[in-house]
Amino acid sequence: MTESSKPQAQYLKDYKAPDFLIDHTELTFDLQPLSTKVSSLLTLTRVGDKKAPLVLDGIDLRLLSLSVDTVDITDYEIVGEQLIINNLPDSCQLSIVTEISPETNTSLEGLYLSGGAYCTQCEAQGFRKITYYMDRPDVLATFDVTIIADKKYLQLLSNGNQVDSGETSDGRHFVKWQDPFKKPSYLFALVAGDFDVLKDTYTTKSGKDVELALFVDKGNLSKTPHAIASLKKAMQWDEERFNLEYDLDIYMIVAVDFFNMGAMENKGLNVFNSKCVLANQETATDKDYHTIESIVGHEYFHNWTGNRVTCRDWFQLSLKEGLTVFRDQEFSSDLGSRALNRIDAVKVMRTHQFSEDAGPMAHPIRPEKVIEMNNFYTVTVYDKGAEVIRMMHTLLGETNFQKGMTLYFERHDGQAVTCDDFVSAMSDASGVNLEQFKLWYSQSGTPRLNAIQHFDSSSNTYTLTIEQAAPDNQPDNKPLHIPFAIELLDANGESIALQYKGKKLDDVLDVTSTTQTFSFDNILEKPVAVLLEDFSAPCILNQQTTEPELLHIMRFARSDFSRWDAQQQLFIKAIKSQITDTTNSMLSSETINALRVLINTKEGDLALIAELFKLPSFDTLAAEFEVIPVDEIIEITEKFEQQIADELADELLACYESLEDDGSISASSVAKRALKQTCLHYLAKTQKPEAVSFIKEAASSTNMTNVLGALSAVVKASHPIQEELLNHFDSQWRHDVLVMDKWFALQAMQSGNKAIDNIKALYEHPCFDFSNPNRVRALVGSFSHFNTAQFHRSDAQGYTLLGDLLIKLNAINPQNASRMLTPFMSWKRYDDVRSQAMKLQLQRLANLDGLSADLYEKVEKALA
Repeated sequence: MTESSKPQAQYLKDYKAPDFLIDHTELTFDLQPLSTKVSSLLTLTRVGDKKAPLVLDGIDLRLLSLSVDTVDITDYEIVGEQLIINNLPDSCQLSIVTEISPETNTSLEGLYLSGGAYCTQCEAQGFRKITYYMDRPDVLATFDVTIIADKKYLQLLSNGNQVDSGETSDGRHFVKWQDPFKKPSYLFALVAGDFDVLKDTYTTKSGKDVELALFVDKGNLSKTPHAIASLKKAMQWDEERFNLEYDLDIYMIVAVDFFNMGAMENKGLNVFNSKCVLANQETATDKDYHTIESIVGHEYFHNWTGNRVTCRDWFQLSLKEGLTVFRDQEFSSDLGSRALNRIDAVKVMRTHQFSEDAGPMAHPIRPEKVIEMNNFYTVTVYDKGAEVIRMMHTLLGETNFQKGMTLYFERHDGQAVTCDDFVSAMSDASGVNLEQFKLWYSQSGTPRLNAIQHFDSSSNTYTLTIEQAAPDNQPDNKPLHIPFAIELLDANGESIALQYKGKKLDDVLDVTSTTQTFSFDNILEKPVAVLLEDFSAPCILNQQTTEPELLHIMRFARSDFSRWDAQQQLFIKAIKSQITDTTNSMLSSETINALRVLINTKEGDLALIAELFKLPSFDTLAAEFEVIPVDEIIEITEKFEQQIADELADELLACYESLEDDGSISASSVAKRALKQTCLHYLAKTQKPEAVSFIKEAASSTNMTNVLGALSAVVKASHPIQEELLNHFDSQWRHDVLVMDKWFALQAMQSGNKAIDNIKALYEHPCFDFSNPNRVRALVGSFSHFNTAQFHRSDAQGYTLLGDLLIKLNAINPQNASRMLTPFMSWKRYDDVRSQAMKLQLQRLANLDGLSADLYEKVEKALA
């Protein structure tokens, strides 16, 4: 790639408001697989420089005609991916007719034809693959859309409300849609196909009846009730918690199998990856049910936080995504287990996000620079963005936070705004100064905190000193405003009231300086401190905590999350100790006994007990080391799991036998199945004959959670019956590609020297398809992210497998390729042999002719 052909970076500092606005957009689609004609009529108003040309974006378009106020024009030029039109009047109607080829569009951006249906994906910059347009989020217009197609495409859908339909003179048909709410082009959607439809209604709190419609591939209606129920829950929750009501007459969801993302919040017409919609007990796991509920909620919540108020520019992406992830997390927590939802969120932070923060793609939640915008749909923007909103909620409290939300919508409904606008609304409504807090938006990296504790028995005073340090890769970062939550426990496990000199103190400390000391008096004995309770800030905390103290926290902390976190710290300490001192080869008897008590008593949330039995993931453990000791982490983790299995085999058997559920998705049944899966995971590693019986029984269940639990257990234990069970699953479910994705993911976890050859052989499986992101992520994505031993094998075959795939995907679907590249991004943190082998694959990509902008940006940063 020559210097002149390299993709160019864009910078936040260079933002310039548009010279034109589009007041109204009228689109007509004449759908044909290879030659769809798109007629666009734009009502334009000049708002900037009187001499500026109109610059429209367009990719892979054939321009058929161009006119202004019905007069053909020639004063234009096409330069690269831009149509530049000179000497336009201050207001006019611009007519553009283009031709596109949906059938050959494998990028799954813009308008494409796949699986027998036309579909669009326009976020972030896909609309420019449909027609020439000001494809930027700060240009908002009302839309009228007419879709003309053959009658085999029974449903013709777009945003807003349907206002007309009928037959054309040539025996085809049309439908016209009208969206009265101004929106940017990225929220446009069109779907045309022949679907089964589940219809329902929802009555808003003001008494308005809203039609609900869920469109799925033929034969999948039995898998739709959970998604529609989740939508109704989300609509009710948003009214009750945020006082936000739906605004159109109809809300539609379409499930398609070929989709790069999980789902898309297009106004009134959400397009979903089918895996995020379809579920019944026979084909979907409890985790699938939870994910569907969460994603359906997320996309619905975007109607206000993303659609009614959107981003001024793509650097502000966290304005809508961080806020909406926080909202969907709260939705799941209010409806289900707050502890388990918090654990899941923090797992994402400590594994994927902390790793991203420490690597070459580190960026603030509001980035300053971008080459390919698709590369900033990241865990930093989404999940760290949600943590920043959560910290704001912690600092302000629920009442003031809701006042801030109300003011935000009063000020900005119908506008494209910035992260600063949101923070200003929060600060103005609450009276809380958030000026220092705003640094969370502009600084990248994970802050490091050091906690120093001291107890003075003579004065009954406990002091806590918090030292705040910038990340190693961002040494110039300024001190942040960090809400640091704590709980102090006495010897009996009771929570100690926090006070100093007669004044009651809050249990959330405001850490704002490089070093701060907090004092608490009237404490009669040395307390056990629960620090950064409930992960109140996305930081790495260093504290000197003993094993007895961690066991005390695990038993008595008021936060279930902090109990789980203490258990994780026990495991981490044991694994790190084993790596540095090989004479300490076992988990302590105290840790084993604590697990024994948990599984014997089964007190509290059974799903939380299941989590307490899980050792930290490889990524969590890797974050503890500058150079990742791959072989040692794998070896010690396997040894500790075997110890738990052997020493608690009888207890695990007894626990499994005692757990009976009714097969429903009630919280109690889901929790029982979660603990049963954990028991099977360990029992598969034992020689107990009863274990095989339980595994086979679960594998033959009609409940997919039980089936997957059994198969996962035998695969991860390399059990002799794994091949038998996997082959049976294949023969049973080959007709259902979504279920087969679970099978591909299980195949990806196999161990042994033939693991790589097995994956290559599966490329020829009838259900596998390189052009389908779900299939590729299920097989190779699962392998590269979760089969640590095989992906990081010393002969580098795992790296070569991924490198070969990325080269193939670069030509088919660059966006999917870019997301699959992630395991290579931290190559510098491995030993010399592994790091050089990963670097070789990155260099293969760098030297590739026709390297996409999606991959170029990441490869360039990784190799820098």
